[in-house]
Amino acid sequence: MNKAETSYSEMIGDAALSNKGKIGVFFNEIKALIKIGIVNSNMITVFAGFWLAVHFSNSSFISHWGTFLLTMVGSVLVIAGGCIINNWYDADIDPKMNRTKKRPTVTGFISLKTALIVGLVTTAAGLIMLLFTTALAALFAFIGWFVYVVLYTMWSKRRYTLNTAIGSISGAMPPLIGWAAFDPSLHIVPVVMFLIMFIWQTPHFLALAMKKTEDYRAAGVPMLPVVYGFEFTKRQIVVYTACLLPLPFLLVTLGTTFVVIAVLLNIGWLVLGFRGFFMKDDLKWANIMFIYSLNYLIILFPLMIIVTLPIFN
Repeated sequence: MNKAETSYSEMIGDAALSNKGKIGVFFNEIKALIKIGIVNSNMITVFAGFWLAVHFSNSSFISHWGTFLLTMVGSVLVIAGGCIINNWYDADIDPKMNRTKKRPTVTGFISLKTALIVGLVTTAAGLIMLLFTTALAALFAFIGWFVYVVLYTMWSKRRYTLNTAIGSISGAMPPLIGWAAFDPSLHIVPVVMFLIMFIWQTPHFLALAMKKTEDYRAAGVPMLPVVYGFEFTKRQIVVYTACLLPLPFLLVTLGTTFVVIAVLLNIGWLVLGFRGFFMKDDLKWANIMFIYSLNYLIILFPLMIIVTLPIFN
């Protein structure tokens, strides 16, 4: 039997597998359960939101170290809790898709009852930690969790092609959580960060949906390329990408360096988007767009932090 298809219990009972190997398997399963990629990407934006709130208040980051830890750990727990419950709810369709058929809730590493309990407890613990920062940060976290778990996972994902847009609300909440944990007052910067994340997610996930169209078709999930095809999906990707163009100009307080780089990133993404109308290999184009979207996020949000460092002032 292939090791990738072997259940966790079988692997743990395998005498040939070292203790180090068993620990590695355990942590890999946990990372899959909490969807570590989603957690990591969201924590970048939580951190950026908190950092910029400190920066614009002319405060010292070091003097608020305790609040920062509460914010980061609380956010991790809430986001991970939502992902665990997503795995619990989707356990019936995950076996039908290649990219999800080895999730712990499918392979038997964790029972569905245990997953539900762990997801709820993890979420509650995270919200309580965020309450020790500000009530608004906890509220934003709960809204993000509710949208992802209830409005996306349980309601829209299996019914409507708008599921991506609905789910994007939850993915856009982390920078608001980070900012509100330090400063609960309204400010244009976290609002624009929210808008960037909200818009970014649709071309990102539609590109992924194009790559995994047959998976979604097999599972009966009405993603846009499944229902309306690639050409319509490509047009939607370009429209959303174009919507990012004006947003850097609303963050001029971060300086010229940030605005110029952010604008170039947006133009580069849009140019790649238009190339999709001329490329014959739609899946190759979708993969290029997906990779670019990941790099976009990895560059843009750390850049917001970098340009506030003393070297730029």
